[in-house]
Amino acid sequence: MLIFFDTETTGVEAKDRICAVGIACETHLHEELIHPGKKMPPAASAVHQITSEMVAEAPEFSRSESCRILKGFNLPSNTLVSHNAPFDLSMLSKEGIEWQGDVIDTLKCAKALMDDLEGYSLQFLRYELRLYREEEAYFAAAGVSVVPHRPLSDALHVRMLYDYLLDLADHQKLVDISRSHILLSRLPFGKYAKKRIEEIALKDPGYLKWMLDSLHDMDEDLRYSIDYYLRND
Repeated sequence: MLIFFDTETTGVEAKDRICAVGIACETHLHEELIHPGKKMPPAASAVHQITSEMVAEAPEFSRSESCRILKGFNLPSNTLVSHNAPFDLSMLSKEGIEWQGDVIDTLKCAKALMDDLEGYSLQFLRYELRLYREEEAYFAAAGVSVVPHRPLSDALHVRMLYDYLLDLADHQKLVDISRSHILLSRLPFGKYAKKRIEEIALKDPGYLKWMLDSLHDMDEDLRYSIDYYLRND
């Protein structure tokens, strides 16, 4: 079974925790606020519009319905589908859940299969790929409102993106891409943003070496790609 999944969190650092969960699959459409055990930072609220007051009476993750559902689904036969899956999996790991099945990261798959786009966030892809043209009927059929950056809405957009990606690669290929490093062709940021990494490696390898040495939180696929082109220039 495919489990389309999204979390909202108090931030992206090691100290941060889940504050909402969305799950969409053939048996469940589930959304739940979670008490994160800390004050909600304004920067996080600005993204998902969840406040400390909204989660004040919410359950901790270990006592939540979301935890019960995910533990029940945590089987080798099930596949978790998420946009930026490593982040969501890291958040689940903090709550004691280590996913046992396959994983499809729609962010990584989109980068691998469509390497010439200007962005890859879920909301960017929603518009770039014209998913919004079908979303009204799609969401109405599920009885869910379109509310970007709320977890169930985002989980359904992940499902729409997964369906789109199936036109570019089959399910197993998406699993395989998600398991491995992908070779990115363009630099996503910096003074050479959108330029081909292979060309930068020839013209200004020092800049790429500086990135490797200085940007310790760099995306693993970007680090792999820079290292690849530096070794093969």
